[in-house]
Amino acid sequence: MRTDRKLVVLVAALGLALAGCSSAPPEPDTVAERFTEALNSDDVGAAAALTDDPARAGETLGSLYDGLGKEATFVVAGVHEDTFTLEATWKLGAEGGKEWKYTTIGTAGETDDGWKVHWNPATVAPGLDTGPLSYAPVYPKPARVLDAAGGELMAEQVVTLVQLAPGADTAAAAALLAPLAPGITPTSLDAELAAAQGKPVTAISLREADIAPVRDALTAVRGVTLAPQTRLLTTDKAISAPTLSGLSELWQQQADDAAGWAVRAQTADGTVRIAGADSRPTTDIRSTIDIGLQRAAETALDPIGTPAAIVAVRPSTGEILAVGQNAAADGAGAIALTGLYPPGSTFKTVTAAAVLDAGRATPDTVLPCPGVADIEGRRIPNDDSFDLGQVPLHTAFAHSCNTTMAGLAVTLPPDALRTAAERLGLGVDYVTPGLTTVTGGAPVAQSPAERVEASIGQGQVTASPFGMALVAASVAHGTTPAPVLVTGSPGVPDRTPPPLPAAVTGDLKTMMRETVTAGTATRLADIPGLLGKTGTAEYGDNSSAHGWFIGIQDDLAFAVFVADGGSSGPAVEAAGRMLRAPR
Repeated sequence: MRTDRKLVVLVAALGLALAGCSSAPPEPDTVAERFTEALNSDDVGAAAALTDDPARAGETLGSLYDGLGKEATFVVAGVHEDTFTLEATWKLGAEGGKEWKYTTIGTAGETDDGWKVHWNPATVAPGLDTGPLSYAPVYPKPARVLDAAGGELMAEQVVTLVQLAPGADTAAAAALLAPLAPGITPTSLDAELAAAQGKPVTAISLREADIAPVRDALTAVRGVTLAPQTRLLTTDKAISAPTLSGLSELWQQQADDAAGWAVRAQTADGTVRIAGADSRPTTDIRSTIDIGLQRAAETALDPIGTPAAIVAVRPSTGEILAVGQNAAADGAGAIALTGLYPPGSTFKTVTAAAVLDAGRATPDTVLPCPGVADIEGRRIPNDDSFDLGQVPLHTAFAHSCNTTMAGLAVTLPPDALRTAAERLGLGVDYVTPGLTTVTGGAPVAQSPAERVEASIGQGQVTASPFGMALVAASVAHGTTPAPVLVTGSPGVPDRTPPPLPAAVTGDLKTMMRETVTAGTATRLADIPGLLGKTGTAEYGDNSSAHGWFIGIQDDLAFAVFVADGGSSGPAVEAAGRMLRAPR
């Protein structure tokens, strides 16, 4: 009778092989195939029920899926009498990027309840018979993120999470933590615990140097647990920049790509590696950040209470030298790189470029600069309605004469401002390793009234601080440089407009120099060779205004933005603090 049942299994297996040539997949009719079908469906109960020891099988299979995940495929590769061969493929890790393939042998037998798989954990996975299996990536020696000079900007460091459980002595914990973080109080900790509804909370994460003096005291506080972990952190904890997150993502991606993996069995004597692959070595990531300029930019923004940002670029190479934001800006996101605002009179750099390129005027063309002008139904005033009378274009530009620039813009074609903006980098977007950026842009101004608004950086014109830094860099270099944050990995533009004629960018630099020596930025006249353009941009109901300043000094181009600055004054002052700082 036993021999006959074996024959049935073999015939069924042969039938399945033949059925594989038909158009419809066959139903599994051997116990091995039903077993693998249950495994492929992640049905632990069904798979265990097909064994001769359902209790042990269910427990082991449940722990297997807990340790390795459920991305597994099992196939019956062959059946011979009561022995079958399984081929398995596991997709391991969060992204399923690591693959473990193996072949095992199992047996089946007849029981009072019919044919069953003889339960042996090794039938399902090698090493499972020695203990529960688990997967973990195996990372290489951590790389570092370097600054432009090769100094250590970021490195993997140990941080300790200070965790509080319900019922913790919040007064004692706050007394130890407040000197490190003044915002931590017994009341704040009690509120966090109440909001967590019975779950532990992390009060703060501390670097080794900060927690070392209070570690023992914190350990002794009721309800406090210290949990060390590793993170990529700046070597100088005072440095904080929007570029750091992008560099961290690149660092993590490099580590993940180089990581090996291991499947380990937990035995009574410890863990044993069952399968895996070794990690590959990684290299340090060399950024373009000038650490001295970065510190100067951040310090320059510290006195400003409203959101403010600075972006500095090397025009000759496109290297991002510094990206700074103050604490008020950090709460709004990476505004230095992606925040879009009306650029105000800094956009007159673009307007002047369009006018010069179209031959509508030269820097020496004498033009009217009345205090107020009615142009195409739009009443355009100068700041405090100053009136220069008849002056050369370069003087009107240096003094930021709205009425002059608006009058010129009306004579331009609808797409002239957009074209000039793109030729200076504004409206061109980049895919840059380590950077997420938006430049802004100027839409086609179909009506003369729209051109009037756009000419002074209002209406539908927008720019990010990054975008205006590219404008300054384009004027300085003559062409728009591709931005670079990681040495050797320049950004790729979505399009490449032709550069402006050298004569046009040369005239712009001359007029921007006059802005500093005799125009609206004379507070910076002591800074050697500085070129610039100020900007005040009204928004909303026009009762508030942002402040801007873009500048060029030798092989440095930058933009300063101050939200709700009221005028360009705070931006000009911040630029001065950055440029005058020792570095």
